This record gives sequence, C-alpha cells and structure tokens, in this order.
Amino acid sequence: MTATKALDMLFGHSATTGDITVRVAVNYLAEQSAPGEDRWFWSYHIRIENKGKGPVQLLGRRWLILDGRGIASEVIGEGVVGDMPVIAPGSSYDYVSGCPLATPTGSMEGSYQMVAENGDAFEVEIPKFPLQGPAV
Repeated sequence: MTATKALDMLFGHSATTGDITVRVAVNYLAEQSAPGEDRWFWSYHIRIENKGKGPVQLLGRRWLILDGRGIASEVIGEGVVGDMPVIAPGSSYDYVSGCPLATPTGSMEGSYQMVAENGDAFEVEIPKFPLQGPAV
C-alpha cells in the first residue's frame, strides 16, 4: 500500500489547492454528546501538507458549518487552535479541534488564508465533510 493510499484511508476527506493538501478525519464523540439535550459533538483531525518548494504560513480560517436543519454558521478567525504555523516544504502540520451541533447531522467546509515566503497571500480549500451522529 502506498503512503498516499494509507493517508486516504486514515483521512477520509481531502482537497488540494496548488501545492497544499488539506486532509480531514472526523469522529463522533458519544461521551461528549447529550442527544436528549439536543447536543452532538464531533472531533476533527486536520493535516495540512506543503508539497511546494518554499515555506507557507497559515494566517486565518473560515468555516461554514451547516446543521441538519440547514442552518448555516460561519466562523472566521486568526490561525488554528491558537497557532499560526509555518509549514516547511515537504512537511505537514496537524491539529485536532471539535464542533458541537444541536442536530445529529451536519457538515463543515471552509478555507485557510495563507501566505507564501515571498508575501503572496492565497486561499486553500478545506474539503466538505459530513458530521453524522449515531444511527437514529
């Protein structure tokens, strides 16, 4: 099995923009959810891979979160999990975060705002991924 196939199995969702690939693995967390109180919680693991020739820095993020009723929320902010990582060529940056919803299903997608070593700013796609709670 190739390394790329193994990553595709671990991270079920990916998108590539230029030399940057964003991979996502998502997990429903039953122990942090309370369906009787309309609260479902997921963790997501993001890996950002730099396949370019120079370093890039992640400056910000924009998330579009859609719940099971079709209600959208937008989250815009600096960095990720309190960090504005510089990702060297040929390396990656991983982080884990979470998302609560008031419905047992939904989805997330978005983009990262990044800057190259030469100062050029660019946007990188975060692939859409489903948030699915236990079978009802």
